[in-house]
Amino acid sequence: MDANVVVLGTDNVGKSALIVRFLTRRFIGEYGDIESLYTHNVVVDGREQTLNIWDAPYSQDLSSESLMCEKRVQWADGFVLVYSICDRSSFNAVSRLIQIIKTTRDFLGFEKMPIVIVGNKRDLHHRRTVLSEEGRLLALSADCQFYEVSAAENYHSVLMVFHGLVDRIRESRVSVKKLAGIKGIVKSMSAVFARRRTDSL
Repeated sequence: MDANVVVLGTDNVGKSALIVRFLTRRFIGEYGDIESLYTHNVVVDGREQTLNIWDAPYSQDLSSESLMCEKRVQWADGFVLVYSICDRSSFNAVSRLIQIIKTTRDFLGFEKMPIVIVGNKRDLHHRRTVLSEEGRLLALSADCQFYEVSAAENYHSVLMVFHGLVDRIRESRVSVKKLAGIKGIVKSMSAVFARRRTDSL
């Protein structure tokens, strides 16, 4: 299975560091506002998956963020939205991004889009301005998964983020297939009944 993942968040939340930690198991400092595309093979539940990860820049301008979102939603199978637990505005930005993604998805007529919310910089808990409960509540209200991690200190928790998203993408694809199958059955049943009606006239 190939899966396309967009990673989004404001500057200095450590989203690029999160990706690099996942790809290399090593932490290599903070990154600026860069846009990169990575491809990485990962084994989830005994099956190899190819992940295409788009480290996308965030725009403070909501109208341009909305415009870019259309391209991202068309490309992506899932989103990782990252905020810093030490930065309240980055958390608020994630809340706005969820709304933009869902509005864009509905506008394009897409099925459910798996989203994972990540509170990063757990190692800096003494500087925390966003409580874990707030992250959990946001995830619950938006039907997303939630993780709190330290990209600087813990490879395993970062791995869990991407594995969790791959699971959600897989579930989403299965439910879309089932829905398509049900729609197909309903269509063919309708055709049969329509034919019977015309035959009996």
